[in-house]
Amino acid sequence: MRNASFPKSLHLRTPREFAAVYDAKVRESRGPLLVYALPNGLHHPRIGLSTSRKVGTAVRRNRIRRLLREAFRLMQHDLPHGYDLVVVVRAHEPLMLADYQKILSGAVVKLHNAWQRRGPPATPPTTGTET
Repeated sequence: MRNASFPKSLHLRTPREFAAVYDAKVRESRGPLLVYALPNGLHHPRIGLSTSRKVGTAVRRNRIRRLLREAFRLMQHDLPHGYDLVVVVRAHEPLMLADYQKILSGAVVKLHNAWQRRGPPATPPTTGTET
């Protein structure tokens, strides 16, 4: 049985972490969600949510965020490992949990394929002075 918890280590928390994912400029739009991805070098995915006031009242924004966190929590072991994800929520009526799971998994798989096509990240050249 896999652990389906959602500890803080699976959250993107700092503005620097969000900015790094945005700066990679690899994104996929699916319905009311825009998902950005960046390889993180870890053995698990991490997620950050961005929900503006245009989405609706605080109650609606919080409900959508709860549903997205739950979708991620349930699918975290089925998603490609090693990505930081930022989900930008556009204005919409809240969907069912299964709909968010479907949208999120489709977007992440497409982003994983985009990163695979790019090839491995370039490694900085070594100067030979390191020991």
